Amino acid sequence: MKHVSEWAALMALAAAMPLSATAKGKKAAPAPSDTAAAKLPNIVFVLTDDLGIGDIGAYGQRTIPTPHIDSLARAGMQFMQHYSGSTVSAPSRAVLLTGKHTGHSGIRGNGQRTLEDGTVYDYSLPAEEVTVAEVLKSKGYATGITGKWGLGGYPEEGGAGNQGFDYFFGHQAQLDAHHYYPKKLYENGTKIELDGTQYSDELTTQKALAFVDRSVASGRPFFLEFATTLPHAELVLPAEEMKPFEGKFLETPFEGNWYGKQDKPRAAFAAMVKRIDDNVGRLVAKLRETGQLENTIFIFSSDNGTHVEGGHDPNYFNSNSLYRGTKRDLYEGGIRTPFIVSWPGHIEPGKVSYHVSAFWDFLPTVCDIVGADVPRGVDGISMLPEWTGQGEQPKHDYLYFEFHEEGGKQAVIRDNWKLIRLNAKQLSKDPSKVRYELYNLSRDPKELRNVAAEYPGKVIELKAIMDKSRTVSRNPAWNF
Repeated sequence: MKHVSEWAALMALAAAMPLSATAKGKKAAPAPSDTAAAKLPNIVFVLTDDLGIGDIGAYGQRTIPTPHIDSLARAGMQFMQHYSGSTVSAPSRAVLLTGKHTGHSGIRGNGQRTLEDGTVYDYSLPAEEVTVAEVLKSKGYATGITGKWGLGGYPEEGGAGNQGFDYFFGHQAQLDAHHYYPKKLYENGTKIELDGTQYSDELTTQKALAFVDRSVASGRPFFLEFATTLPHAELVLPAEEMKPFEGKFLETPFEGNWYGKQDKPRAAFAAMVKRIDDNVGRLVAKLRETGQLENTIFIFSSDNGTHVEGGHDPNYFNSNSLYRGTKRDLYEGGIRTPFIVSWPGHIEPGKVSYHVSAFWDFLPTVCDIVGADVPRGVDGISMLPEWTGQGEQPKHDYLYFEFHEEGGKQAVIRDNWKLIRLNAKQLSKDPSKVRYELYNLSRDPKELRNVAAEYPGKVIELKAIMDKSRTVSRNPAWNF
C-alpha cells in the first residue's frame, strides 16, 4: 500500500472494537464502562456552511488551494454521490443529527421566532428526537459542537445542551451566524458579550481545539462537530488573510445589503475557503499532538450546495462543479456535497466511492461503529461496510428531499432517475400549477434535459414514492 500523505503514514491498526449489527426501534444502550469506552474511536465532523462540491481541490477546484482537505481525501475515502440533508441549513443539520430525511425529521425548513425578551431563535429540534450526540453520550463519549447550531436555543428543548451535547460554543441562531464580527456568542447557556472586533470563526476554532484537549485529558472518547460558518456570506475575514488573494482576480465590488459591503468578493471567498482548509490542518495537528490521530474518524462535508449571496460568483470558481443549481435548489448543485472520511487502520487510503449516500446515513453508521441500537424511525443506512470493505453494503431504494420555500419543492432519486416536483404547495389549491421534471442522472448528470414527457411511467412511479415518503409535520409551514 502506497503511503501518499502524513495521514496514510499513520495506518497502524487502531484498538479492536465491535462493529455490531444494529436493530431499529430500540433505545440506545446504557453507558459502558470506562474500559469499554476507551476502545472506541473519536469522531471529528467538520461541517462547512454553503461550501460547493467544486470548491475544494479533491473535487476539481483549481484556483483555491486546499492541501489539508485534499490530503484527507488521499488518506481516506472520497464519496462522489453523497447528498446533504436539505438545500438549506437548519433541516440539513437536523437530518445529519437524527438520521431522518426531511419527510420525517423534526425540522424541515429554516425559520425563526422572536421571544418576549427579543431573543431570536430558530425552530426547536423536538425533545423526542434522538440525536447522534445522545447515542454517543450513552456510550461514554464527551460530546461538543462549536460554530453554528441553528436548531433552537437555551433553555428550550432545541438547545444543544438538551440534544446530547456536553459543550457548545458559537452562534445559537442562524440569524446571528450571518455576520463574522458579532456582538454576542454563547457558551452553553451563557451569553458572551463581544465588542464586534473579534472574528467569530477564530473564536469557535480555538474552542474546538480546547475541547479536544479537555476530552483527551478526561480519558474519554469524544465527538466534535466543528460547524464552521464559512464560507457563508457575508464575505469578510481578517485583512491579513485576504492579502494572498488580492490582485489575483477581476473583481466586481459588492455594494452590500443584509450582508456587508465587499470590494473584493472573489479574493474574500477564496480566502475563506483557504481558512477552512487551514482549520482542518489545525485540527489534524491537534489530534497528532494529543496522540489521537490514529484513533479518530475524521469527516469533512457541507450542509448544502454553494450560495449566491454576499457577492459570491459560483460560476467563476466552478463552485458547484458540473452540476446545475445552487443553495435552495433540489438540482444536484443544491444538494450534492463533498463527503470525505478518514479512519486510519479501517478505511483504506486513496479510495473513491460511488455508493449513493446521504446525511441521514451518518447516525446509523455511528450506531454500527459503537454498538448501539438505531433509534426508532431512522431513514438512514449504515455506511460502515462501504467504509471498511467488510461485509455487503445495503443500498437505498430511493432518496427523498423536500424544501418549503419558493413555492415548495420535492425530489426523489431512485436508480439514478430523479423526479423534481415544483410549486408543490399548489397541490391542494391549483394542481395545474404543479410542475414535474425528470432527469436521468447516469446520462445527464448536469440535469439539462427534462425527459418527463418521454417517460410518463417513470414519472408515475417516482410520484408515488414522493407521496408516501413524508408524514404530516406538527409545523403547518412544513406541509404541502
